[in-house]
Amino acid sequence: MSRKIYVLDTTLRDGEQVPGAKLNLQEKMEVAKQLIRLNVDMMEVGFPSSSKGDFEAVKAISKMASGDTVITALGRAVRSDIDAIYESLKEAHAPMIHIVLGSSGVHMEKKFKKTPEQILEMGAEAVKYAKKLMPQVQYSLEDASRSELEYMWQTIEAVVKAGATIINIPDTVGFAVPEKFGSLIYQLNNRLKNLNPNVLLSVHCHNDTGLATANTLAAIRNGADKVECTINGIGERAGNTSLEEVVMGIKLHPEYYGGYTTIKTQEIYTTSRMVSAVMGLDVQVNKAITGENAFAHSSGIHQDGLLKSKDVYEIIEPQDIGAPPMELVLTARSGRHAFEHILEKVGYQINEESKQKVYTDFLAMADQKKEVYDYDIENLMKQYPPEILDKKESTQLWELVDFEVVYNNISPTATVKVRRGENISCEEKIGNGPIDALYTAIISAIVTPITLLEYRIHNISRGKESLGKASIQILHEEKLYQGKAIEKDIIRASAIALINAINKTIQNK
Repeated sequence: MSRKIYVLDTTLRDGEQVPGAKLNLQEKMEVAKQLIRLNVDMMEVGFPSSSKGDFEAVKAISKMASGDTVITALGRAVRSDIDAIYESLKEAHAPMIHIVLGSSGVHMEKKFKKTPEQILEMGAEAVKYAKKLMPQVQYSLEDASRSELEYMWQTIEAVVKAGATIINIPDTVGFAVPEKFGSLIYQLNNRLKNLNPNVLLSVHCHNDTGLATANTLAAIRNGADKVECTINGIGERAGNTSLEEVVMGIKLHPEYYGGYTTIKTQEIYTTSRMVSAVMGLDVQVNKAITGENAFAHSSGIHQDGLLKSKDVYEIIEPQDIGAPPMELVLTARSGRHAFEHILEKVGYQINEESKQKVYTDFLAMADQKKEVYDYDIENLMKQYPPEILDKKESTQLWELVDFEVVYNNISPTATVKVRRGENISCEEKIGNGPIDALYTAIISAIVTPITLLEYRIHNISRGKESLGKASIQILHEEKLYQGKAIEKDIIRASAIALINAINKTIQNK
C-alpha cells in the first residue's frame, strides 16, 4: 500500500551552517517562499536561541507562512531553548517544536558528561515541557547511527509517552551504511508502530562518506515516514541528504519504496538555482538531478542514441524538474549524427558530396575551441560556396560584432554592436559594474523582454580561458534558456554566453 513520505527541508537551518552561507532576513524570506512553492511538508527555519537575528528570522517566516506547511525550529533539551522556539513560532499557522539531544555513548560521555539515565530523563522532561506549549513536538536522537539499539528504544518509548509526535533518527556524522541503517529503521519502526502508530518515524542523514541519499532511501524502504533534506545537499561538513535526489528517487521507484511525496517537482530546478545564488554556493556541474551537466550530452554515442529516442539515455525529463531542455554539446567527440542535427537546427542542409569535408572542418574547429556553439556553426558555413547547400533556411541568430567596456568606480559603461542577419544594433549603457553594463546594453540592443536569472564566470585551463554561463527567461514565459561560452577574454565569454542563451529563445520559437 502506497503511503505519503513527508519531506522536511532544513536548508534554512542546517544548510545555513555552511561557512560563508549566512543569509540576511530578506534572503531567508525569499528562500522560504520558494520552499512553500516547492510544497515541502515541513520547513526548519532556524535555531532561535542562538542569536537575536535568528530568532527574528524564525518569527518573520512563521508569520509569513500560510497553508499546511509546518514551520519548525531547533533547540536543545533545555527550557530556555524551548521557550525561544515557542516565542518565535507562536504566530505560525502550523508550528512544531524540534528538540535534539545526543543518544550515543561518545556524546553522553564526552559532550554532556552525563549518565545514560540522566540523558533519558532530560529528554523526556524537555518533551513534556514542550508539549504544554505546542501540540507538535519532534525529538531527535543525535548521533543515533552510533547509538546502542536498546538504549535508543528506551529513550523513544519515554519521549513518545511524554508527548513526542515525531521521532527523528539522525546519522549525524555520516557513519551509517544503507543495509545496516535500513535494518535499524526497520526494527525501530516495528516497535514504534506497536507503541503508537500515529507517531512518525523520521531520518536525517549527513553525507560525510557520500551515502546520505542512499541511507535515506534505505530508511524509506524500511518504514521511515519522513525525511529531512536540504536543497542541493548543502549543510555541515560534506552536507545533508539532497532533497531533489530523494524526491526523484522515490518518484522513479514508487512501488519499490512503497510511497510518494507531494513535492512539486517542476519547482526543483528553480529552487536549486535560487539557493545556490543567495548562498553563493555553486552546484557542482555533475550534481545528480540539478547539475548543469545532468541533461547535457557530448559523447557521440550518447548523442546518437538520444536523437533516436530520448529514453535511450535519459530516465528523467528536464521539464520534470523545471530544468532547461536537454542540450547536445558539440565537441570533438560528437558524432556525425549530432553535428548534422545541429546544422539542420541552425538552418543548413548540405549535399552528400560535401558532408565529409564540412564534418572534417567542424572537427578541426572543435579541437581548437573545446565546445562549439550555434554561432560557430554559422561562421563555419560562411566560408563555403552556396552550391554545397541543398537547402538553407537560416534562423538568423544574433552575433556579437564588437564591444567596449569602460570600468571605473563612478559609472561603468559598456558599448556593444550586435548583428542578426542584415540588422545591426548598437547600444551604450551604464551599469552597477562592467558585466551589468555589458548585459544591460546587449539586452537593450536586441529589444527583447529578457530577465537574467543567473550569471557565472569560471577560469579553466589554469586561468588561460574563461567559461561564461548565463540563464535567462522571456517575460511572461516559464521556460528557462541557458547559454555558455569559452573564451580567453573573461568579458567576451560573458557577452557570448548571454547571446547564446538569447539565440536559444529564437530557435525554440
